[in-house]
Amino acid sequence: MNHAEEIELIEKGYLDIQIDPSLDLFQEIEKLKKEKNAIILAHYYQDADIQDIADYIGDSLGLAREAEKTNAAIIVFAGVHFMAETAKILNPTRKVLLPDLKAGCSLSDSCPPELFKKFKEKYPDHLVVSYINCSAEIKALSDVICTSSNAQKIVESFPKEQLLIFAPDKNLGAYINKKTGRSMVLWNGACMVHEIFSLEKIVKLKTRYPAAKLIAHPECEESILRIADMVGSTTELLRFSQSDSSEAYIVATEAGILHQMVKSSPQKTFIPAPPNNNCACNDCPHMKRNTLEKIYTCLLKEKPELVMDESIRLAAKKPIDRMLEISKLAGL
Repeated sequence: MNHAEEIELIEKGYLDIQIDPSLDLFQEIEKLKKEKNAIILAHYYQDADIQDIADYIGDSLGLAREAEKTNAAIIVFAGVHFMAETAKILNPTRKVLLPDLKAGCSLSDSCPPELFKKFKEKYPDHLVVSYINCSAEIKALSDVICTSSNAQKIVESFPKEQLLIFAPDKNLGAYINKKTGRSMVLWNGACMVHEIFSLEKIVKLKTRYPAAKLIAHPECEESILRIADMVGSTTELLRFSQSDSSEAYIVATEAGILHQMVKSSPQKTFIPAPPNNNCACNDCPHMKRNTLEKIYTCLLKEKPELVMDESIRLAAKKPIDRMLEISKLAGL
């Protein structure tokens, strides 16, 4: 059964079950995990309940490492589609479940493989560094993968004379160009959440909370990064909020990370950076498709399962392995 067929079945309700509202889902999920030798990996951008039930919470680099070393028979990936793909690439013999197959990614979708292949052909002397927020097909077209945690080190692992393409996030690519002095060719992709933050509203917030530090993910636009007190990956933002002496932070990334920030530093104030409209656009709608009910259902039925063409998997694994090797050598 392919991805489209699985989604069609879900939409028709064939994979749905009626859940007794009196069930303690936390308890039932724990029971199923033990029965099935399953592990739940969750991204920081998941809802608080999912973070609390997960066996491991992390950013893309941490999740890739955890997926690589797990001995679980079943991996439930509470994240988005490209993350579950990464787990399957690294664990071909294990069953990888994604609670909602429609949990996609605007950044990944901004880089269609057929268009990127043509783009790459225009730069035959360039090697490709791709941000992990991309499809397996894009990974298969890449020379090395990076995350926001290790992007600078990955780029600096190439000689300065080596020409590079960076895909798919233009904001992260531009930030790394600035940090490294490179002039990588950038694919014109972006994350809908990180592009929506309002510079004007953030400046007003900083006026209202003069002691608050602005901490931002490098997927944000340059105008936001320019005024940030600290720029870093999701994990780096969390660690900074734990170790820094300030008492208040304006957080310019997906709001799910605030749950871990508040848990680890309850005495501090964390303010989600405002979007440039009145919607809750700093919540990723794709990440938030996952729910406790869907995690319970997918564990119970062991569906939807992520499947992948073996030739794509093998081609995509090479640049991921290279990333993990460089990261280990760099002490990341």
